[in-house]
Amino acid sequence: MQLVLITALGVGGATVIGAIIGFAFKNISHKLADIILSFAAGVMLAAAVLGLILPSVELGGKYGVFITVLGIFVGALFLNFIDKLVPHLHKFVGPDIEKHNNADLSKVLLFVLAIAIHNLPEGIAAGVGFGSGDVKGALMIAGGIALQNIPEGVVIISPMLAAGVSAKRTFACAVITGVVEVVGTFIGYFAVNVASFILPFALAFAGGTMLYVISDEMILETHAHGSERAATYSLLVGFCVMLITDVLLG
Repeated sequence: MQLVLITALGVGGATVIGAIIGFAFKNISHKLADIILSFAAGVMLAAAVLGLILPSVELGGKYGVFITVLGIFVGALFLNFIDKLVPHLHKFVGPDIEKHNNADLSKVLLFVLAIAIHNLPEGIAAGVGFGSGDVKGALMIAGGIALQNIPEGVVIISPMLAAGVSAKRTFACAVITGVVEVVGTFIGYFAVNVASFILPFALAFAGGTMLYVISDEMILETHAHGSERAATYSLLVGFCVMLITDVLLG
């Protein structure tokens, strides 16, 4: 439990560390932001596949792949439902961005909601990893999420400031998003421990939510400013870094 607590704080704190770096480098170019986010997407992709989806297949037995496929789609559909239900602004872009039912809400609240929507499942993924009992795999998932949280924290600062959010509120938002991931980690951990038979499905569900975020948010954004080639290679680098890490830790 102590390791879960330390990891949860590390995963949540990574976003805050990224935000602090973001304040130091407020005027990041679109190209650099795309490269950074693509690297983070590659890290998340590897963590989702190697740390969540493949273990789900292995734990499910002969027909476990069908449970895994179901879990992936349920996770993606769940996040898609939340995406449509909760008013928010998409988080990786400036003030002129896609909006959902947000006429009466402040920009600050919308930004916080956007980040929370996608950080909560990431935290759950880290917690589910620890609930599986595979400490090495859990640390890889948590490390991957933390690693991508740092550049994510860097890149969200500039759009928030550009949207008119004060520096204090921007930092407060970063702290809140970190807390959301800590909460998500414990939700995932205790859910699997209370009902261990759902572990294969829970792992796939968490993997599905991460795949949804990568495709719906990160890749879409990093290919929108003419830097798609650099973004593609950056994603591959992030994926390979996690792949090498997984093999070396094995």
